[in-house]
Amino acid sequence: MATELAIHAVHEGGMRFTAGNGTHEIQCDYPLQPGDPGTGLRSLELLLASLATCAGNTVALVLGQMEQPFAGLEVDARASRREEHPTVLTDIHLEFAVRGSGIERAAVERAIAVAETQIAPVWIMVKAGTPISTSVRLDGD
Repeated sequence: MATELAIHAVHEGGMRFTAGNGTHEIQCDYPLQPGDPGTGLRSLELLLASLATCAGNTVALVLGQMEQPFAGLEVDARASRREEHPTVLTDIHLEFAVRGSGIERAAVERAIAVAETQIAPVWIMVKAGTPISTSVRLDGD
């Protein structure tokens, strides 16, 4: 049986929205003036955040199942965006920084491959339309 997910978004004026699931809310904005930080993340930044957290959660889960002694995991997501409309992302790069002594690079790379091809739903959906590259940085404790 399918699980339904729902978000309710409310226009707050300008290009601002508040979006939530009934329990949690986020502020979204798309400032039109260059250099204006706005009042929330832009929609494409939210997409990158979804991708980074989905991929990171999956890699952490798989590393735990592999009994890799990781003490921390960070994911940096960077993307290039077209200047012409539609201003879609043309490529994305995910850097996985894994902290802990005794971490095996090959295990991290396997966990990333499993996330990309089998488990991480946001990654699997996004990569269908946008190339995603990865890199790994190991930081021993």
